[in-house]
Amino acid sequence: MVNKVQAAYVVADGLFLLMGIFIIGFSVIVGNIRDEIPENGRQAARNLLYQRFPLTAGIVNAVFIFLTFMVTLPGLATQSRGWLKLGAYMTTFCGLFSMILGLFLWILTLKTREDFAPLYWAQPANVQQLMQAEFNCCGYFNSTSPAFVTDATCSSPAAAALVRGCATPITSFANIFLDNIFTAMFGMVGIDFVFVMATACLLKDRKERERFRHIDEKSGYGRI
Repeated sequence: MVNKVQAAYVVADGLFLLMGIFIIGFSVIVGNIRDEIPENGRQAARNLLYQRFPLTAGIVNAVFIFLTFMVTLPGLATQSRGWLKLGAYMTTFCGLFSMILGLFLWILTLKTREDFAPLYWAQPANVQQLMQAEFNCCGYFNSTSPAFVTDATCSSPAAAALVRGCATPITSFANIFLDNIFTAMFGMVGIDFVFVMATACLLKDRKERERFRHIDEKSGYGRI
């Protein structure tokens, strides 16, 4: 008969492993594409946001998740509760690590408008032009701060003065983008919590089974 408690633990352990794969995959992919030459304004803004992501910390977190998963395997293969307890402590650490990363990304959304300005100013004219065309804006705070790049949207100083700066639309785009990322990170913290609870249930189940086995041995049923 399948032990339902252990089956639930295996499922939670599998989700925990998938979470680590997702984190390291995302970190590696983003690290490879964030310096690409953008083809449109949204890609340009996204790549600038990626440059502020703590990708190294994400990879470290993923590696620790993999180590934690490896620690849980002896706990599944044997009846030892020590490996399960160690895995629970390590999972708790992973959850705190993921929460810190999520909070870091959330804090970015609180000051996107100001923090994005130096990144925008540092871009060459062709990249600024891509963002102006994509978000239908001129300059950053306004058409003169910094000075707009002449294009179809901002064809002259008079025309540019009538168009909003890029700060508002870029900030809106960035906040929606970052919201999705840090929400995913907090969701992963939820998976960590579920895994810790599954570990606690399995520990209790094994303790109960061990107690009943000792009772059976004392009463003589263990020899039948």
